Amino acid sequence: MLPYLLIVFLLQRPAAGQNVSGSVDDSGNCLCKVILPDNTFPMHRMESLEFTAYHLNITVQQELSKIQSYRGTFNLYLQRLQNLTRRVQVMEMGGVSYSELDFELLKVEIREMESLVTQLRASMDGSNVIVETLYTEIKNISLMVNQLESYDKNNVLAVRREIAALRKRLQDCETNQGKATPSPPTYGTCNHGGLINVSKPFVVQLNWRGFNFKYGGWGKDSYTEAPNKDMYWVAPLNGDARMMESFRRYQSYDDLLLYKNPTDKSLPRLLYGSTYDYSSCGQGGGMIAFNNCLYYNCYNSRDMCKLNLETSVVERKTLVNAAYNNRFSYAAVNWQDFDFAADEEGLWVLYSTEESAGNIIIGKLNSSLFIENSWITTQYKPGVTNAFMICGVLYATRPVNTRREEIFYMYDTKTSKEGKLSIMLDKMMETVQSLSYNPNDRKLYMYNDGYQVNYNTIFSPDSARN
Repeated sequence: MLPYLLIVFLLQRPAAGQNVSGSVDDSGNCLCKVILPDNTFPMHRMESLEFTAYHLNITVQQELSKIQSYRGTFNLYLQRLQNLTRRVQVMEMGGVSYSELDFELLKVEIREMESLVTQLRASMDGSNVIVETLYTEIKNISLMVNQLESYDKNNVLAVRREIAALRKRLQDCETNQGKATPSPPTYGTCNHGGLINVSKPFVVQLNWRGFNFKYGGWGKDSYTEAPNKDMYWVAPLNGDARMMESFRRYQSYDDLLLYKNPTDKSLPRLLYGSTYDYSSCGQGGGMIAFNNCLYYNCYNSRDMCKLNLETSVVERKTLVNAAYNNRFSYAAVNWQDFDFAADEEGLWVLYSTEESAGNIIIGKLNSSLFIENSWITTQYKPGVTNAFMICGVLYATRPVNTRREEIFYMYDTKTSKEGKLSIMLDKMMETVQSLSYNPNDRKLYMYNDGYQVNYNTIFSPDSARN
């Protein structure tokens, strides 16, 4: 039995000085208890641990990517929020002049940020402190803007307008003291001495196709003997900022404001095989309505188009030598090589040629699209933002800053004289896409980054032109 005992003690050898308990059986054999460890390796547990660690690593990487994405989004939102905060603070302090449109634009931005942050909250289960803080700040900004707008409607703008009106009346009284008060001019006539000022802008509304359609034109029928002088038209260009495929008419101002009872009109296009011919569609924002017809630059050509609004028949005539396809468009807008205009004296087209070196040419049109007379100016067309005609006088604008234009140039077709002037024209948005004059109400109609804006014109009472 000795070998067995040796093996047992080798398997569990007591430490020095340690007693090992045992017993002796009936035969005198020594029995000791030996506890052997479990030498079986837990392979299935190791595999389970590796699988869990692998998927945990993937999940961590995904969450890290989300955190990086959220961090960039947070920074963007924080910058926009800081910008909104500064603008609201300026409004609170009354540091600048502002109008209803400023509030509307602020509210649009705030609603957009609220929507995006709400999506972030949903994706993160509302558990992120930064998102919650951002959401709370945006809500506070929204509340402040609504309060400011309420105060403004009741007080600020009304008071400012009243003060401005009183100052104007005082100036008029001082200027005309001792003089007979002239009778107001009659619409459709030129019994005045020319343009001397323009009112503050009046924002009518956003165009019917939405904020993304920033280019186009709008107005009323400019013919002084039009049977329906209250017919409004709105013609946003396509998303390419070039083609006019359709436009909309309203029979009254109330219908225009309410987007009510519209008449949608598509310009003719022909299908040849699998492709369309767009040659009768429009190009650029230089269109105008005159005597129940829409005049515009025919697409991709130097032709003038005349669309009868009742019969949909299109007449066209080539404007000989005229530059086209964005050769001499206005500054800041493309494809407006032809700009149609109307005033008390009829219909006009403003364009340029290579021979005029890009300077504006004023063409007097008749109803058959024939140019009866023309005048070449010294004003470079791409150097102005837009132009319009009043009583046979061309007026051109240029930018002063993002919120103001200056009517700085004029050309009188009766005297063939040109001159400089400075009439400030406030604008609500940065870019002037089109600008036209209507003799039936003596207003300027501007298409301003998708918004429909108009202005009252102010004339000198002196009937003699300088």
